[in-house]
Amino acid sequence: MKTNVTKIKLLSIAMLMVFSSSVMAQQPAIQYFRPYDQRGINVFETTKEDTVGYDGLKLRVGAGFTQGYQNLKHSNGLTDTSVPAANLYELGGGFPLAQANLNIDVQLYDGVRLNLVSYMSSHHHNEFWVKGGYLQVDKVTFLNSEFMDNLWKNLTLKVGHMEINYGDAHFRRSDGGHTLQNPWIENNIMDEFTTEIGAELYWQKNGIIAMLALTDGEIQGNVLAPAQPEGAKRKPSFYGKLGFDKQLQDNLRVRLTGSFYTTGSSVNNTIFGGDRTGSNYQFVMDPKTATVTTAYTSGRFNPGFRDNVTTFMFNPFVKFSGLEVFGTIEFAKGKSQLENGEGTNPARAAIDDRKADQIAAEALYRFGKNEKFYFGGRYITLNATVAEGVTAANAGIQYDVTIDRLSIGGGWFITRNILLKGEYVTQNYDGFPDAGANNRFYQGKFNGFVIQGAISF
Repeated sequence: MKTNVTKIKLLSIAMLMVFSSSVMAQQPAIQYFRPYDQRGINVFETTKEDTVGYDGLKLRVGAGFTQGYQNLKHSNGLTDTSVPAANLYELGGGFPLAQANLNIDVQLYDGVRLNLVSYMSSHHHNEFWVKGGYLQVDKVTFLNSEFMDNLWKNLTLKVGHMEINYGDAHFRRSDGGHTLQNPWIENNIMDEFTTEIGAELYWQKNGIIAMLALTDGEIQGNVLAPAQPEGAKRKPSFYGKLGFDKQLQDNLRVRLTGSFYTTGSSVNNTIFGGDRTGSNYQFVMDPKTATVTTAYTSGRFNPGFRDNVTTFMFNPFVKFSGLEVFGTIEFAKGKSQLENGEGTNPARAAIDDRKADQIAAEALYRFGKNEKFYFGGRYITLNATVAEGVTAANAGIQYDVTIDRLSIGGGWFITRNILLKGEYVTQNYDGFPDAGANNRFYQGKFNGFVIQGAISF
């Protein structure tokens, strides 16, 4: 079965590559749509501007491809090679597995569209599988109500099993084969991304945006009452966004948003671990025995808030002519089920929430005709409290860690659908204990360069 799926996947990729030029030339216009190519850069939520006339059902098929070359090296402070943690993956220069996405967008009715994204090739999953999809409603003329038409002029509703709109950083991240709109090679160290089942309601007017949402709080649907660990409960997640986005002058745009996400209890919350496609720094700080499917979060940090979590993110964005500045300021807290006292020994008291804070600042300068070139730098620092050795009977230990990353890179849009980009990156780990020479992040660091070619349409 797996062999047949692999053959189908490879055939699908080949067919899309052969016919991509023809498809791009014939792509229909979709209402309230965020393009996958260069035109979608610095587009966040879709606006309420009605710029495309409705003339019936339309089907738009697109894709995203990424192939990279990686030359990174890593090390830690462990010197006893008889200890497994001291033996990191033997990195060398080479080409990681290519990744590919399939995008389907459908204009179903006037102001009503469908989005469906599937992963054809990714670092974690071998099989062809669906990321998620949603229905977006920007008009309600099908209700035949003038009152509802007027009410809906400033409203948008998204319903589905979809990438949730927590913060603005996810609009600039790499997602499987779709990496063209990320100016960097990788995402944030603490990568804020997941798909959940629910609904988002937006209100937009004069540059002000407000959104409230409700989801099931988990990465997949489940109607089974959780039996383990004892005391576990499944509760919904609530999140929202409030912000301002305005073109103040011809060459000056300012955006500032604040977002929150919270859930009281979950069997498996993945707000900081929902990406199943894989990191674009492959095998860094991973053990010698790592494989593509098991070690797919290389270079990232997941605080492990799988039970309850509350997190806030603030994102300033300024674009002045070719200069572009974007920031992420994030404060999160939460804990796992065992830290919450759930399990076979409920007599143990719950542990206080741990914290994880992240700040990312990036500055780019875009230049050339249609801003086809860019160059810039990004710095990320993360401070978090790590829990280790927590069981149903044991509270384990906690310690504070710091991870920082510096990236310097640039890119060239050969066309609006084709990007060549590269960066030099260095990342450091501090605060991870030796712990009997068993922690591979002890005095860890990696550095080197990565080059990627990306195609999206």
